[in-house]
Amino acid sequence: MNFYHSDNPASKCSVCVLGQFCLPVGITASDISKIDTLVKERVHLKKGESLYRHGDPLSSVYSVRFGSLKTEYALEDGRQQAIGFHLPGEIIGLDGIGEGQYQSEAIAVEESEVCIIRYEAFEDLARQIPALQQQFHRILSRELTQDQRHLLSLGTMRAEERLAAFLLNLSQRLAARGYLNHEFDLPMSRVEIASYLGIQIETVSRMLSRFAESGLVQIKQRHIKLIDVDGLYELAGIPNPERARILKKIP
Repeated sequence: MNFYHSDNPASKCSVCVLGQFCLPVGITASDISKIDTLVKERVHLKKGESLYRHGDPLSSVYSVRFGSLKTEYALEDGRQQAIGFHLPGEIIGLDGIGEGQYQSEAIAVEESEVCIIRYEAFEDLARQIPALQQQFHRILSRELTQDQRHLLSLGTMRAEERLAAFLLNLSQRLAARGYLNHEFDLPMSRVEIASYLGIQIETVSRMLSRFAESGLVQIKQRHIKLIDVDGLYELAGIPNPERARILKKIP
């Protein structure tokens, strides 16, 4: 890992393009200047490097600046279970708050950079800025909702439904960040996807091939192009939010 101080004014939270995910809306200029003091360090990670490990004492939470990371948990039989993938603008390390130590290991799945938010300093500032504390609660709520949906998918969805829902969720998260959302490279491997979805890697490969043959997607190694988005939503058994918004506008 390569730690460095973020002294460049252009890298402050207040001017970061991902600020909409970390910063509360409508705060004063004075409060923004205080928040800018929170992130004094960043860390650059090479693919495969760990940001923190299970059992490490909680010191910070982290905001992904670029790249992506996975969180995983070591099972008793020695296997590693992927429990989350984290994109730019998302906060990781939240699982350490309750026990004071991280409950998973965070690993870069590609070259990545994260902002270090010292947790004690954050707590002190959140007490001074209620809107910051409310934003943090919203982030925690989103994380909890995402975890609940994932657990529900593991318990109720077939393999092809889980994979379709995974691709659609990734597409939605990329769209929220202004990236191309119907055509993108998967930063994680098929092994990691299989672990996260609770299915065999052979099943992931077979389902992706079936999606391609059915005209739902185009695949070239890790490059995915979503062709029939409505078909993917139908396969996943969930409503297409874009179509729902369009239909809502039709009198």
